[in-house]
Amino acid sequence: MSKFYITTPIYYVNDEPHIGHAYTTILADVLARYHRELGDDTFFLTGTDEHGQKVYQAAKEHGVEPKQHCDETVIHFKELWEKLHIDYDYFIRTTDESHKKVVQNILQNIYNKGDIYFDEYSGHYCVGCERFYTEKELVEGKCPQHLTELKLITEKNYFFKMGAYQQKLIDYIHKHPDFIQPDFRRNEVLGFLRQPLGDLCISRPKSRLSWGIELSFDKNYVTYVWFDALINYVSAIGATVEDDQFSQWWPADYHLIGKDILTTHAVYWPTMLFAADFPQPRTIFAHGWWMSDEFKMSKSLGNVVRPLELIDLYGVDPLRFYLMREMVLGQDANFNLESFIRRYNSDLANDLGNLVGRINTLIRRHFDGNIPVLSDGGENEKELKKSGKDVGIKVRKLIESMRVNKAVEETMQFVRSINRYMEKSAPWKLIKQNKEKAGSVLYFAAESLRIGLQLLHPIMPSRMDQVLAMIGVTEIDFTNHTWGQLKSGTELGKFEIPFPRIDLSVEIKETPEDEKTPDKREEIEMTGNQISIDEFRKVELKTAEVVSAERVEGTDKLIKLQIKLGEEERQIVAGIAQHYQPEELVGKMIIVVTNLEPTIIRGVESNGMLLAASGKDTIVLATMDDPSIGSGRQLI
Repeated sequence: MSKFYITTPIYYVNDEPHIGHAYTTILADVLARYHRELGDDTFFLTGTDEHGQKVYQAAKEHGVEPKQHCDETVIHFKELWEKLHIDYDYFIRTTDESHKKVVQNILQNIYNKGDIYFDEYSGHYCVGCERFYTEKELVEGKCPQHLTELKLITEKNYFFKMGAYQQKLIDYIHKHPDFIQPDFRRNEVLGFLRQPLGDLCISRPKSRLSWGIELSFDKNYVTYVWFDALINYVSAIGATVEDDQFSQWWPADYHLIGKDILTTHAVYWPTMLFAADFPQPRTIFAHGWWMSDEFKMSKSLGNVVRPLELIDLYGVDPLRFYLMREMVLGQDANFNLESFIRRYNSDLANDLGNLVGRINTLIRRHFDGNIPVLSDGGENEKELKKSGKDVGIKVRKLIESMRVNKAVEETMQFVRSINRYMEKSAPWKLIKQNKEKAGSVLYFAAESLRIGLQLLHPIMPSRMDQVLAMIGVTEIDFTNHTWGQLKSGTELGKFEIPFPRIDLSVEIKETPEDEKTPDKREEIEMTGNQISIDEFRKVELKTAEVVSAERVEGTDKLIKLQIKLGEEERQIVAGIAQHYQPEELVGKMIIVVTNLEPTIIRGVESNGMLLAASGKDTIVLATMDDPSIGSGRQLI
């Protein structure tokens, strides 16, 4: 059995938990769950950083002792992690006595080794960063991070000979290309190391700051917060090479961090480990920031997204899904509420939710709510079964290479392939000619769905448990990815819509000038205008199955769709390319206005118009959930 040890940064207790904290911790949780469900022995560490001047000042402002302030504020993180379904193995606090002892022991050993010395120092000090800056690091004489005035402080302190390990660190990074990821962050650190590294001040005099871990070799000083905080990664698992727990888990497989703390983790921490004679972590992975309208989310800008507000509105698992699907690890991502709703409606409500509804409804209606008997299938079944085996292998490789967003999309492509299989096989029609074969089709669809749900489980554990129960899976060995776990005769659970569609405000949407037809006909998707019942009766609405779809050349907004209306096939053009990919439209049962005169849009004939709801920068198709309705049916 392989081991997997993953950590998040430990968060300042005087910060309010926001989307940045939530993202890193959800990502760690998702990776830990993937590895557990692959059968790996897993340890997931998170926690809080509770020492330092900022914490001391915050406690003072609230009129309480620092420890009381920490005890009161750490609750917010633990409550949020519970709401976000974070299943950590250990939550460390730097005020824990066990952590304090490890910090003091490591510092004492490094001091005994001669890598810590006492000296006087003058420097520009930033309270927000809790560190000194040199003149060359300042921006117009101010802190480069906060752009605030700094205090010039002269005092005697203890220093760690960090510079003595500079070349050793450079050599290690070159020899271990996976040590700092993504690659451009590794190059960034190597660029930083081209300049002389210097030594690191690792203490604060108690006369200036008493809130910290006391140095074992000088009781007049406390430990600098970074030399305290970083050690949590080893103190949580014992922190001595003789300790069984430490040898079981160290080195860590992944330190997950935000890019703003790359230097402390990729320079300070490795040199500390060299001095302490500890092995290096396997990978330090720096992800990007969540942006709001292209600005980093921060309290000072007032653009922080509060996860609890999103949870209350839309649920925990959809938020987890969106965060994992939208950010390419290492790059920044823009958080947009309309983008969230579009992704939710397209992937979860349409592709996944409708598939679950189809399978559950048809089995209940025609097989007394029990999983049908499997029989030998044809080429379509062989292809689906092979895809079910392949997708698990692909997802594992993507997770191991930290391409989580691609792993999610690969899984959703598999879900869409099940939808296409259902459309091709049409068990709601087949049931009239060959019930046994229709039952086998539904078994193949349900078992394939089970695989997809299992792969999505680390991202949406609560919602996937509910959906698995809807297809009769209440107990499952998540480490077993082989085909055939779903047993014929298993009774389905009660069906409830797993992802209710999020309604968007409906408005009149006029076709942009460059997409209007020569006669300037307006393409109205859905309107809020009042019309008479006689006018409404003139509109002919029918269900249509999308057979194929492709982009219209020379445009970035138009998609050409071939649709099936019963026995009739037509072509329509719709301005939805910025909201849907052509491949995800195939197999959908849409609603079309069929009694419009044919028109030419950008040189392509369009014989009808699909129905969609439009909001600000968002379009969502109107689709049919019940597959038994079939195409070509008129809506009344």
